[in-house]
Amino acid sequence: MPESEGRAARRSAGRGSYAVGDARRRKILDTAVEHFGRWGFHASSLARIANDCGITQGGLLHHFRSKEDLLLSVLAQSEEHDVERLFSEEPASYAGYLDTLVALIEDNTRRPGIVRMFNVLVGESGNLGHPAHEYFKERYARILRHTVDLLERAVERGELRTGIDCEAVGREQLAVMDGLQIQWALDPGALDMPGRVRDFLRRQYEEIRA
Repeated sequence: MPESEGRAARRSAGRGSYAVGDARRRKILDTAVEHFGRWGFHASSLARIANDCGITQGGLLHHFRSKEDLLLSVLAQSEEHDVERLFSEEPASYAGYLDTLVALIEDNTRRPGIVRMFNVLVGESGNLGHPAHEYFKERYARILRHTVDLLERAVERGELRTGIDCEAVGREQLAVMDGLQIQWALDPGALDMPGRVRDFLRRQYEEIRA
C-alpha cells in the first residue's frame, strides 16, 4: 500500500474510533438519565448502568472518572439544551421570552426521562453533601438573575409597569413551572403541562404589563 493511502487509512480508522467512542459516551449518558431518574444518585449503581449499556464498569470508567463525574456530565448535557433554547438569543420583548419558556416546556414533554431525573435530583440535592448541591444552587441563581434582568429591561423600555418586584415575579415563575413539571412527571396523562404553563405566564404578564 502506498504511504499516502496508509495515512488516509489510519485517519479513517481514527475517525471511526472517535465516532464509536462518542456513540458509547452518549449511550452511557442516556442510560444514566434513566437510572438517576428512577433511583436517584445514591441508589444508582455504576455497575448496573454499565450492564445496561452492554459494557463493563471499567469500560464506563474509561469515559467517566466516577459516579459523581457521570452525574455532573448528565446535568451539563441537559443544561446545554436549555441554554441553547433560553439564552442563545436576546428576546425582542419579555412577552417573546415567555413564548420561549412555553416552547421549552413543550420540549420537556418529549424528554420525560430528563424531567423525572431533574425532579429526583433537585429533591436529593437539598442535602449539603450531595454532589449536585452546588450545581442546582447556582442553576437557580443564574436563571433567576437572567429573568430579573429581562424584567428590569422590559420595565425600562415601557413594556412592563414600573414598581413591580422583579425578583418576586421571577421566583414565582420558577416555582410554578417546576411545580407543574413535578405534577406532570407523576401522571403525564392527567396534565397539559405546556398549556398550564402558558395560562399562568399569560395571567402573570397581564398583571405586570404597562
